[in-house]
Amino acid sequence: MSRLLAVAILLLISSFGVRGEAAAQEAPPMLSQCQAIAQSIPQVWFASFGADQAVPATSEGGQVVITFLGHSTFLIETPGGVSIATDYNGWYGPPTPPTVVTMNKAHITHFTLTPDSAIAHVLRGWGDDGEPADHNLVVDDVFIRNVTTDIRAGGGMEHDANSIFIFEVAGLCIGHLGHLHHELDASHYAAIGRLDVLMVPVDGGLTMGADSMSRVVKQLRSSLILPMHRRGPPIDAFLALFDHGFDREIASDSSITGSLSNLPKRPLIYVLKGV
Repeated sequence: MSRLLAVAILLLISSFGVRGEAAAQEAPPMLSQCQAIAQSIPQVWFASFGADQAVPATSEGGQVVITFLGHSTFLIETPGGVSIATDYNGWYGPPTPPTVVTMNKAHITHFTLTPDSAIAHVLRGWGDDGEPADHNLVVDDVFIRNVTTDIRAGGGMEHDANSIFIFEVAGLCIGHLGHLHHELDASHYAAIGRLDVLMVPVDGGLTMGADSMSRVVKQLRSSLILPMHRRGPPIDAFLALFDHGFDREIASDSSITGSLSNLPKRPLIYVLKGV
């Protein structure tokens, strides 16, 4: 079954009702409020919920704080007090262990085999059993899911060894591209859905070329774009790939606080301090 068809079936099933709890638990993918189906499939729209359906508090208001810690690690702090470290390798981390960490396999700078035992949820972006990683986790006010992509390995491509992690909280859809090695196809975009905030590697070739990465960014059309994983080319080389339809700003701080109500009106590439 193709990825696109599988996502379509899941979203159609969701119309019959799914219940979720605020406690940490594995939840079916149809809990997503950000997931969309490609426009090529008629009569299918963004997933939504009826008034009688219990869902995690991702639709509530509140502000989310995002802090760049280094390399491709961001700290996401939710209104409900959940802390999440992306591409966690144990080197870049907050002063206290986060609630959740996500990891990717491409390089040791994106994972650790010995995470702090105080971390409640360790989510690997790859599967160890030959199957793709499949995360659908509700932790208090955040819903976390993943979409797998491939990585270069041994002269070829290793399937499903990278994950794009998506965090749905306070009505926001936040996506981290991980160590993305190839452009996305229609099935990936359908599985990802809407992303209001996008964390994107801008190394210019260690992941993939700047032109290819810019096409992914333009296709996703997120309101707030946070560069990360900069190695080699200056940030200006990445910014130059975008026309007047994208705003740019170099921040004086490593953190940004945002909510669904104060997203930029036009896509903004916002370079946090330290990138």
